[in-house]
Amino acid sequence: MSQPTRTVRDLVREALRLLLDRDMAGFAGLWAADGVIEFPFAAPGSPRRLDGRAAVREYLRHYNDLVLPRALASCTVHDTADPAVAVVEFEVDGVVTATGLPYRMGYVAVVTARDGEIARYRDYWSPAAAAEILGGPAPLTAPLTGAAAGGETGA
Repeated sequence: MSQPTRTVRDLVREALRLLLDRDMAGFAGLWAADGVIEFPFAAPGSPRRLDGRAAVREYLRHYNDLVLPRALASCTVHDTADPAVAVVEFEVDGVVTATGLPYRMGYVAVVTARDGEIARYRDYWSPAAAAEILGGPAPLTAPLTGAAAGGETGA
């Protein structure tokens, strides 16, 4: 007997669990092979769109070198007229890896599911707020590849 297909709410719940578990490979594994992630407010020099699960996985590979998520300070999932789409508002508490300073960042994501996987994820986060938390824009100007100054990576 096959398992039921994950709903968009199931995917959001699992994505946030994996984020807090710092399992970025698992997080990226929720994407469809041809799924995309978009960053409408991306910092200059940072990608605005990643196509495919492999690109998402590569982008997030060094995420925990930048920040260590610890808890959700808040989370609200809004259903839409389309049952495959949800809008998620959440705040993540954590620690900036390089400094040990506290990290709290707010996000709004529009998540679209297809066949139990993430087909599209539009991530509305603030590069200016992230730069302030991280001590400057350098970590935001390179993809999460470990290429930023001092071994830091982009958000």
